[in-house]
Amino acid sequence: MTRKRVHLAAHFPGVNNTTVWADPRSGSQIDFASFVHLARTAERGAFDFFFLAEGLRLRELKGRIHDLDVVGRPESLTVLSALAAVTDRLGLAGTVNATFNEPYELARRLSTLDHLSGGRAAWNVVTTSDAFTGENFRRGGFLDRADRYERAAEFVRLARRLWDSWEPDAVAADRESGTFVRPGAIGEVQHQGPHFSVRGRFTLPRAPQGHPVIIQAGDSDEGREFAAAEADVIFSRHGGLAAGKAFYADVKGRLARYGRKPHQLKIMPAATYALGDTEEEAAENAAVIRRQQVGPQTAIAFLEQVWGRDMSAHDPDGPFPDVEPDLSHDLSQGRVAIKDRAEVAARWRALAEDKKLTIRELVIEVTGRQTFIGTPQSVARQIDEHVQADAADGFILVPHLTPGGLDDFVDRVVPLLRERGAVRTGYTGATLRDHLELE
Repeated sequence: MTRKRVHLAAHFPGVNNTTVWADPRSGSQIDFASFVHLARTAERGAFDFFFLAEGLRLRELKGRIHDLDVVGRPESLTVLSALAAVTDRLGLAGTVNATFNEPYELARRLSTLDHLSGGRAAWNVVTTSDAFTGENFRRGGFLDRADRYERAAEFVRLARRLWDSWEPDAVAADRESGTFVRPGAIGEVQHQGPHFSVRGRFTLPRAPQGHPVIIQAGDSDEGREFAAAEADVIFSRHGGLAAGKAFYADVKGRLARYGRKPHQLKIMPAATYALGDTEEEAAENAAVIRRQQVGPQTAIAFLEQVWGRDMSAHDPDGPFPDVEPDLSHDLSQGRVAIKDRAEVAARWRALAEDKKLTIRELVIEVTGRQTFIGTPQSVARQIDEHVQADAADGFILVPHLTPGGLDDFVDRVVPLLRERGAVRTGYTGATLRDHLELE
């Protein structure tokens, strides 16, 4: 069997409670120097790309801004355009919403980034259906789940038509004849669909890698189908071995109906890690990080999202409360809705009673943990084994500290992955499509 290459990317932290902003080593989420540090660290490790999330509205709990998010995230494509000038090969991926943008304008912005970076741009396509976020936009929250994926698919297909509307050799720049663009080399795009109407010529020549790389983040059936049809990379939450293999088989199995082959879609789950000189030290470090990520206020906030009640009177480090959830109220706005709060509440209560957990201990237990824990040697082995077992094509690493949280991984784990032949020793191509081995 052919050995698979492990693809790696770096996620700039600052979403949910992953980032430990209160740690003394944590820096600014807005200062450009923070973005530069993390991006250059990723490039030093020959990572495929640097990934920025997006927040279109500050999320609230009980009508107040809370600290589950680091408050203040700059607009992604602006930051990535600046990073194009201080990096050479690293891919630059930005999350941009397909519900509250327009295809022609966003296609221009993404193509501009691809030109500025020499072919390193990527677009993480996301959708939003909630009216809370929509209040900042003229369209509001009018789309249900099916419609927003329909809009996103039409959006991506139209953007590709715009990117393809210039022939590869359209620019002649012939000084003798005075011809800059070959006659007929710029096609007029005419599109009339359920969500968009566009007629005109695109303003930019074909980008260095043809199309920016398309990334999709979503786990619903609609999201998986959209990824199989349109995406080059899927940003998955299934980092465990068993769940990863099931997700991998499901999504890769959908590709054939769109005339695509398995290698044309890379599956890259989000992954966190904790290192130590021994396995015991790594486990201790992981436990410390989890307690930092789930502080007392965060524990109560998570409970309130499920219970629909003000739980602030309860001690987060005390016994789990004997209070019934109020399913008629949702105290959180701007977050993905919990589908079955009654089932989640029952499961949480049963787990707390079975293990005699406090509120904080329960939230630490149920909100995930480091994907990879161990010595640098064991973490390198685990990552390689996941990829070779078809649980993933690689991982998007989410450090818990900004901006230095990736340093240890690049310094201590990447050299071991290179020794295993799992990752490249340096860049061999110029574009992000080269790095991802996409056709």
